[in-house]
Amino acid sequence: MPAQPAPFPADLALDPSFDPASLFDLPRPAPECRIVVAMSGGVDSSVVAALAAASGAEVIGITLQLYDHGAATGRKGACCAGDDIRDARAVADRLGFAHYVFDHASDFRTSVVDRFADDYLAGRTPIPCIRCNMGPKFTDLLHMARDLGADCLATGHYVRRVADDTGDKGGIALCRAIDPARDQSYFLYGTTDEQLAYLRFPLGGLPKPAVRAMARSMGLGVAAKPDSQDICFVPDGDYARVVAAIRPEGLHTGDIVHAMTGDVLGTHRGIIHYTVGQRRGLEIGGQAEPLYVIALDAETRRVLVGPRAMLAVARAHLVDTNRIGVLPDLSHPDFSGPDAVPLTAKVRSLAKPVPVTLEGGLGDGAATTIRFHSPEYGVAPGQAAVLYAGDRVVGGGWIDSTEAAI
Repeated sequence: MPAQPAPFPADLALDPSFDPASLFDLPRPAPECRIVVAMSGGVDSSVVAALAAASGAEVIGITLQLYDHGAATGRKGACCAGDDIRDARAVADRLGFAHYVFDHASDFRTSVVDRFADDYLAGRTPIPCIRCNMGPKFTDLLHMARDLGADCLATGHYVRRVADDTGDKGGIALCRAIDPARDQSYFLYGTTDEQLAYLRFPLGGLPKPAVRAMARSMGLGVAAKPDSQDICFVPDGDYARVVAAIRPEGLHTGDIVHAMTGDVLGTHRGIIHYTVGQRRGLEIGGQAEPLYVIALDAETRRVLVGPRAMLAVARAHLVDTNRIGVLPDLSHPDFSGPDAVPLTAKVRSLAKPVPVTLEGGLGDGAATTIRFHSPEYGVAPGQAAVLYAGDRVVGGGWIDSTEAAI
């Protein structure tokens, strides 16, 4: 099982015995190493950069400009554009290391933004942050870091990279952060073993207040900067507006239909305004019981609604799956074997992991199925299902379809 390090003390940066190099698992003495830090301009990546600089290694900061900042200019809390690039550069200047900005807006538009719009148009619930991590943030940044001769790429994600003795050869495991309120492992399930060997996540053992305290003690100007709350290219939170600008056909109206009776209950404003599990904003008052969006039929432009019981899901079919490390011991149906670990899954970033059974393999892009031990609600195609064995991320995949529990 992965090692379980104790949380770092909140006054870590003030501890004279603390060696920042210990956070980066460097292959040689720090002065002989080079660390590339992915810098978004926020407090987290800025603290990582400061810790890297304090380690004695050579540091290079890289910021990817991922979208035309337009509406986000002058607005704090939206990464990779405008003020955030200036903040990243200011941190690098203060700490005395090189900082480069690379324009990846075109690739980001194609691989993330357009895909986001197409998924909504197809009646799916997209998670662009995972697409971004699988593409520009890791794939592209890793290539850049290797080209720069770096020994590792460090990011401000709240996850832990720990030694794992699972399997014959052991390796590196991706685990949830110590602070459950900040854990970002759901968004990183697509990380490959090769990428994980090169990545470093120095903040995974820290609570966010401690990170801000470190930023203040290090004199970083971003110490009080608010956290990003929205998808970076939707700075005002209005997803439908962004999708409509890219795919205007998403505003075509259609029927709101009761999934059980087939009755037409009203007219919707375009399926891009709706997601599975939604209750508010349906504008179909006068019903005998609360109704929820059960499914979206993009082909017929119908929004299907029904009682909450119809949201209960027994199985989810996953595609494009990824596995990190080896699978845990699943040979015992009740997970009671001496080496068995209960398998759980999260189907939304803020959801609580729930017990599941994996019905098939996992990884290498293969399709598989997970069965929920109890009916799960709000499972929507387009979301990701991420599998855990304890705190370790086993892998996951995109939810392609579901089977109702009733």
